[in-house]
Amino acid sequence: MSRVTMTIAALLIASPAAAKLTPSEQRIQVTVAAEQGRTLALLERMVNQNSGTQNIAGVEAVARLVRAELEPLGFAVRWIPLAETGRAGHLIATRKGRPDRKRLLLIGHLDTVFEPDSPFQRWTREGDKGHGPGAADNKGGIAVVVAALRAMEAAGTLKGANIQVVLTGDEEDAGSPQALARRDLIAAGKRADVALDFEGLARDDGRDMGSIARRSSGDWLLTVTARSAHSSGVFGASGHGAIYELTRIIDAFRRELPEDKLTFNVGLIAGGTSAVLDAGKVRAEATGKPNIIPPVAIARGDLRALSPEQIDRVQGRMRAIVAQNSLPGTLKAEIQFEDGYPPMAPTAGNMALLAKLNGVNADLGLPEMPPLDPVKRGAGDISFVARDVDGLVGLGPASSGDHTPEERVDIPSIERQATRAAILMSRVAREKR
Repeated sequence: MSRVTMTIAALLIASPAAAKLTPSEQRIQVTVAAEQGRTLALLERMVNQNSGTQNIAGVEAVARLVRAELEPLGFAVRWIPLAETGRAGHLIATRKGRPDRKRLLLIGHLDTVFEPDSPFQRWTREGDKGHGPGAADNKGGIAVVVAALRAMEAAGTLKGANIQVVLTGDEEDAGSPQALARRDLIAAGKRADVALDFEGLARDDGRDMGSIARRSSGDWLLTVTARSAHSSGVFGASGHGAIYELTRIIDAFRRELPEDKLTFNVGLIAGGTSAVLDAGKVRAEATGKPNIIPPVAIARGDLRALSPEQIDRVQGRMRAIVAQNSLPGTLKAEIQFEDGYPPMAPTAGNMALLAKLNGVNADLGLPEMPPLDPVKRGAGDISFVARDVDGLVGLGPASSGDHTPEERVDIPSIERQATRAAILMSRVAREKR
């Protein structure tokens, strides 16, 4: 009998599980607890391997670490290279079970925002916190996936389950073209009955929250051209210039667009005698003089909404604002929209999944998880499958400081989340399609 097996047996005897858990679910609970050290060791190895989105070799190296965990659990693991998108690729692991049972899709990502030139590179343990690049987002989420699946295997609930794991290699900065970069994820969503996203657990006022929705993330580019002349003629026959017209439009956005769950940011403005964006559209170069009415102005921002209908409605209103009441001297004003991450709208199916998760919470003696206001979450990969399958977000660990050198994962939450996920997956995987 192995040391882990003896530990599990001792825990089963010494720590009575919640009364409503089945014997296999009790086994899941104690297995996750007994293997917490193993889970943290895997997390440390992943964190110490840099996998910034642009570090193709690093992303592939983390994929190999995950492959070594999933193949012994009976998963057929494939690596999908996507060099043509400028990114590493995706890991897809599939375990086929009974054909009449629900098919689960587990979503996470291998990459982080910290590239090899970042000074933030290593894991350190600080009591109940793990400090490191990607410790939560999303290597902590991957650790939860592996811990949950290992516990299901130990409890016998992985047998017969239909589970596919898709770990993208470019969630933090998606490759292009997007249709190719998300082709395999979208296809997996069409095959699935339930999607579970293992990005970070949302907390609000110290309370674990359930996430049934995510807003979209798309960009817009506004360009205005106008007559140029000596500034002594501004507001007269020479007109107002491009910058005033750009300002009119943006201020109209601020006054006329606001509605529930919608945000629209202006992230970059440039104008003058010349104004040009770089290839990545994140830097601008402008020239101009105080005594010249500027002939060009540009602005770039984002738009986040909760449903495709809201996106269409707001984009239509923005186009109308751009087209109306141009200031004198304006030659042309136009706005272009760039697709990014689609929304994951709150649906009855998503609410039903959260109810099932709260059934798990009740049986574990944990508090109910209310739905999180989607304004408090960013965009994510699950949104690409949201039109095709019911889903939940936030099954990864709790954390703080994500995307900064202060990123810290809450270590006890890894055990809690893996237990929740494993029991939820075990229950859903038994349901008939």
